[in-house]
Amino acid sequence: MLAAQRIVLGVTGSIACYKAVDLASKLAQAGAVVDVILTRSAQEFVRPIAFRSVTHQPVVTDLFDPDSELAVEHVALAKRADIVIVAPATANVIAKMANGLADDALTCTILATRAPVVVAPAMDAHMYDNAATQENLKRLRERGVTIVGPAHGHLASGLMGMGRLAPVEEIMAVASMLQGRAKGDLAGRSIVVTAGGTQEPIDPVRYVGNRSSGKMGFAIAEAARDRGARVTLITAPTYLPDPVGVETVRVQSAREMQAAVQKAVAKADALTMAAAVADYRPTKTASQKIKKTQDTLNVELVKNPDILAELRGDFVRVGFAAESQDVIANAQAKLRRKNLDMIVANDVSARDSGFTVDTNRVTILDRSGRIEELPLLLKSEVAHRILDRVAALLRKRGKKRV
Repeated sequence: MLAAQRIVLGVTGSIACYKAVDLASKLAQAGAVVDVILTRSAQEFVRPIAFRSVTHQPVVTDLFDPDSELAVEHVALAKRADIVIVAPATANVIAKMANGLADDALTCTILATRAPVVVAPAMDAHMYDNAATQENLKRLRERGVTIVGPAHGHLASGLMGMGRLAPVEEIMAVASMLQGRAKGDLAGRSIVVTAGGTQEPIDPVRYVGNRSSGKMGFAIAEAARDRGARVTLITAPTYLPDPVGVETVRVQSAREMQAAVQKAVAKADALTMAAAVADYRPTKTASQKIKKTQDTLNVELVKNPDILAELRGDFVRVGFAAESQDVIANAQAKLRRKNLDMIVANDVSARDSGFTVDTNRVTILDRSGRIEELPLLLKSEVAHRILDRVAALLRKRGKKRV
């Protein structure tokens, strides 16, 4: 959603200025046109040439600079901005924004724009905790400004606390989410995504499970968010952090996932079931760790519920088929058996796709009989290919449920 967007990046006088160069670079790499405004204090930490080098755009440094277009029309950037990001945002600039002051190029632009504004605070922990700063941030939120961070950690002042600039990836995710809500093809839609491999406990230490990393489901959740959807991600245990801007529900077992999915799809437009749900679970779970006192251990298993097959409701249904043989035939049978709109099949025996890796090679089948084989792609790219199909199906259905 950031490709071809016009982004104004305001950089203020914090030690975290150096991170803003990385942010500007990554925004440009995402295809955005980045107009940077440096406050006078920011220039004490980083020079304009650093930003000009990564954005290939002029850098605005002075409201009254005769070489700046703002000297001719101070609302020029404000008018063409799709989004304004202030990162890092000092307590001083936050206070000026909250009180409507406009005494430099950045605050004039912010006051004049009608684009969404994202503020990423970065300052000393005591300054951030001060009642005045908190009141100013509250006022900005009430006006519709999106606040990202700050993060907790070691600060330049030597303190440990809140005040670190939010990670660049988090700031970009929020910007992309806001653009998706304004312009995305899934704006106003509610999408439920499942991810990860469920764990069925044998005892407090051991479980029956599978090798799913959750990466494919998380990629779908993030892609749906960036296309404007409200996303609920229901995930089995995984090391992946909760995606920004996504309601994340963490579960362990298949039955826990079933309950969470049944609740979430009540108002959903689509369900993408990317989780690798364990087919079986132990009939009994030991309350204490089973000791290695015998040569063999018999664990009786019982079939888990079929979450997709048992769901009822008017929403687009997308399933996954992780197979090691007869991939297409098994996927077609699963598509019919579970009454799906489409299914995404892949051969998990391949080393470059499937579990744990960042790439996937899938085949998409739908109920009309169409079969589309995709080349090896990043899972983020696969996610968008899947959502292209979901968006098309939702357009045919028309009415949104949220």
